[in-house]
Amino acid sequence: MRLNEISYNGNLPIDGYGPGFFRVGGDVFNGPHAVLPSGVVAWGGYDDTATLIAALDDLDVLFIGMGAEMAHLPNGFKTTLEEAGLNVEGMASPTAARTYNVLLSEGRRVGVALLPL
Repeated sequence: MRLNEISYNGNLPIDGYGPGFFRVGGDVFNGPHAVLPSGVVAWGGYDDTATLIAALDDLDVLFIGMGAEMAHLPNGFKTTLEEAGLNVEGMASPTAARTYNVLLSEGRRVGVALLPL
């Protein structure tokens, strides 16, 4: 079996998560945060679409981690992001973190906004 070292090309992978926090690129962030090509930024949750729309030109897809469980994205939130031109996928935060890391390692233009567990 051949193993390849994962390269994130200077972008920040999600190293871990737990109750109320995320570890991104070795640093711990408490509360909701977005990991975007420009870096890690505090995210105000479903009321904060401006932070995510600001990254529109740098993203092909944005994953929304909705906490410990999968749920439907609030309609107004999803509609606002899609009308701005963002491709949005909602999922549980652990799944969003893993999916983000996989696509990031493939060199894809991805971002993730995470609500804590």
